[in-house]
Amino acid sequence: MALHWSLKQLRLVALAAASGSYAKAAQELNLSPPAVTAQMKALEEELGMPVFERVAGALRPTAAGKELIAAAQRVSQALGEAERAILALKSPDAGAVVVGVVSTAKYFAPMALAAFRKRHPAIELKLVIGNRADIIAGLANLDVDLAVMGRPPLDLDAEMEVIGDHPHVVIAPPEHRLARRRRLTPHDLAREAFLMREEGSGTRMLMEKVFAEAGAPPPPIAMEIGSNETIKQAAMAGLGLSFISAHTVAAEVADGRLTILEVRGLPVMRQWLVVRARGKRLLPAGQALQAFLAREGGSYLPRMSGPKVSAPSR
Repeated sequence: MALHWSLKQLRLVALAAASGSYAKAAQELNLSPPAVTAQMKALEEELGMPVFERVAGALRPTAAGKELIAAAQRVSQALGEAERAILALKSPDAGAVVVGVVSTAKYFAPMALAAFRKRHPAIELKLVIGNRADIIAGLANLDVDLAVMGRPPLDLDAEMEVIGDHPHVVIAPPEHRLARRRRLTPHDLAREAFLMREEGSGTRMLMEKVFAEAGAPPPPIAMEIGSNETIKQAAMAGLGLSFISAHTVAAEVADGRLTILEVRGLPVMRQWLVVRARGKRLLPAGQALQAFLAREGGSYLPRMSGPKVSAPSR
């Protein structure tokens, strides 16, 4: 037998779970507490099981209640998308786009987004900067419309378009003893202390792959740092070398505060991508931004200077 729930009942469940009280849920919806109690009683009779249990005087959702809360979230999201779609149909060059940007891409993505905004002033851009895991989670739960990242998400059915090349290099302070050496190899760097990103980061995994493919042991870790900005400051202070996105150090290399070591096989070239979860319905505003980043986003990538960036090995 099919179950029949109302949107009001689903919303009541979500509000009661958030507040821990039927009375607070009633206040939120401008209903009387008896009316809410009657609605919840009817819902539990329909389900044939309780939606909440009381723990220390507060409501706690049962397994059935958690399912209803998840359903309420999906319904709310679908209604929100429908509302935005209808508004977009009324004004195709308006609307809002939530853009997730991995922290490494913050050195160029805001400039690209600003250029897009100048062409489409009626489109609101909501920028979310986070680590790779956070941005992928936003794509997966459909909170993020588009994401700018440097490595495709492996466990997400996604559509991707290339923005441009993304080189990775080894940096050092200009006075480092290896700064003037030519044609270094990973073996030459294997005893140098390195400033590394956290375990599991894309940059760190790529560095480990470079050393492994060259048959060189991984270098010792001077410091494990979760921020590219802090890595740059530590490298300039002489605390170690670092394998890093060349785009994050373009300004420091240009003004001589850091140098790029000439290492055989580097830079390792990856690509910047604009990514959309296939389950995410892009409205016209999002479609326009996706097309813009794929077509013109590469022109906003930092320009690399200095002769020490050698061609990658084949």
